[in-house]
Amino acid sequence: MILQAPHGVVGYDESGAGVPLLWLHGYPLDRTLWAPQLAHTIPGIKQIAIDLPGFGESDRLTASRFNSIAGGPVPGVAVNSLDAWADSVAVTLTAMGIPRVILGGLSMGGYLAFAFWRRHAVRVRALILADTRAGADSAETKAKRTAAQALVRAEGSAAIAKAQLPGMFGKTTRATHPELDAPIDAMMRRQHPESIADALEALRDRPDSTPTLETITVPTLVVCGEEDVLTPMSESELMQRCIPGSRLARIPEAGHLSNFEAPAVFNRLLSEFLTATIRANPT
Repeated sequence: MILQAPHGVVGYDESGAGVPLLWLHGYPLDRTLWAPQLAHTIPGIKQIAIDLPGFGESDRLTASRFNSIAGGPVPGVAVNSLDAWADSVAVTLTAMGIPRVILGGLSMGGYLAFAFWRRHAVRVRALILADTRAGADSAETKAKRTAAQALVRAEGSAAIAKAQLPGMFGKTTRATHPELDAPIDAMMRRQHPESIADALEALRDRPDSTPTLETITVPTLVVCGEEDVLTPMSESELMQRCIPGSRLARIPEAGHLSNFEAPAVFNRLLSEFLTATIRANPT
């Protein structure tokens, strides 16, 4: 489906009815990453998956579009930044008529969830942080992001897909479900090269969110595939220790895309968390 928001077109899918749960996808993917979750009915929950700026069917967040929703340039906020994307997500929610959400993000989507919490905490009812990390990029990783920008501009999205795909799945998935490669590879290849370059800039320049962890006051589920090599379990353990009252869920035999590799387990953990959260916090 398509939403005409103040900052441009936003692609989205939704399923179910009830308390809204907004999914934020990882890099360099799109909202179809969350298809296994939207296909799973959770009583009392309306799931919404959106394409982040420039991905899938969503417009890129240009300077003019960002300025239009911000009322002009925002000092210290670059257009290709997670802060700007967080503001665009807030505007999207307003356009949908949604004041508060349960916010879920995987990898880059988790980084964005931290930015959203810092800028729009009043709109967050609970958090789901899947296969992500709080820390900023190291100097080495920053250099790799810059190199990847040059690569995607020179050789296109296919080059990024080839580089990213090996790290997306755990070793068990690779051995037992090689058919999962094709949809993720296709998802990456169909993204626009400049949108991938925008995301690389936002990822490279994002701040350290570790100090943010202790400020999180809503129910939080941290999820990680035990075979994730991109954002390993140690990162999730750190987040769980630092977020007051949070819960850590480990998904065996899954890697970085734990929701896609082990949807039955992921969905069961999700349902248990959401049922308990809504029961404890009905409003």
